[in-house]
Amino acid sequence: MHALLPLAAAALLLLAAAPPPATADDPGLAVYWGRHKEEGSLREACDTGRYTTVIITFYNAFGHGRYSLDISGHPLAAVGADIKHCQSRGITVLLSIGGQGGAYSLPTNASAADVADNLWNAYLGGHRAGVARPFGDDAAVDGIDFFIDQGGADHYDDLARRLDGYNKYYRGRVGVLLTATTRCSYPDHRLEKALATGVFARIHVRMFGDEQCTMSPRYSWEKWAAAFPGSKVYIGLVASPEQDSAWMFQKDLYYKMLQFVRSLPNYGGLAIYDRYFDKKANYTGEG
Repeated sequence: MHALLPLAAAALLLLAAAPPPATADDPGLAVYWGRHKEEGSLREACDTGRYTTVIITFYNAFGHGRYSLDISGHPLAAVGADIKHCQSRGITVLLSIGGQGGAYSLPTNASAADVADNLWNAYLGGHRAGVARPFGDDAAVDGIDFFIDQGGADHYDDLARRLDGYNKYYRGRVGVLLTATTRCSYPDHRLEKALATGVFARIHVRMFGDEQCTMSPRYSWEKWAAAFPGSKVYIGLVASPEQDSAWMFQKDLYYKMLQFVRSLPNYGGLAIYDRYFDKKANYTGEG
C-alpha cells in the first residue's frame, strides 16, 4: 500500500513535465469543513495556509418554513470569529446548503424566495429584525455553495437568481459568490436548471461516489469543463481511501488528470472532502 504523498510533493516529482505555472486561482484549494467535531476549528483550518476557500457544511433544513444548520457540534459563536479571521487572511468562506442528510426541498417559487431571504439576512450581508444571525451580527460568509444531493430539482434556479440579485447592493464587486458541488456524471439533474442560469462562478465536481467517474475520471470532468466555460471548474476529491474507493493516490491524480486539465482556461483547482480526513491523512500537506 502506498504511503500518502502530499500534493505539493507529487507536483515536484513531475517538474520535468513542465506543467503550466500557478496563477492566482490555479490551483485554488477548497476544503469542506463542519462534518466532524474532531477536525478542529475553522480558524485552525485557515491557519494551515493550505486552503484558498473553506466551505462550511451544512445548512441542511429549509424550504418548509424551518431553517437549521448542522456543523457537527462546533460552537456557533466561535465560528463567527473564525470566519472573520479566515477572511482577514484572504480566504473565501462559503456556506454550503443541502448535503447528504437533513430535510430540504423547494416546493414552490415562494419557498425559494423565503430561503433566499433567510440566507441573506442570517448569513450573508443583510440584517432584518427577527432574523437570528447564528454566527453573530458582524460575521458574514462570502457566498453560498449548492450541494443538492436529495429531493427534486425544482426552484433551485429561482433561489440562485434571487441570491445573485443581492449583488446589486455591492458596488463594483461580487458580494454573494455562488458555487455548486455537483455529482460527477454530467448533467447533475438536481442542479441542471440552476446551473443553466449562468450565475455560478464555480463548480466543484465530485470525482467520487460514482462508478463512471472511477472508470474515466478525466473524461467525466472534462464534460463539465466544456459545458461551463464561463465558470471555474474544480476537481472534487476525497482525502482518504477510508471515505470512498474513488480516492486517488496523488501521483495518479497528476498522471491521470492534472497534467492534462491544468492548462484549460476554466480549471479552478481542487476541492477536498473533507477537512477531517485531510487533517488525518495529510493529503494536501507539505510533508
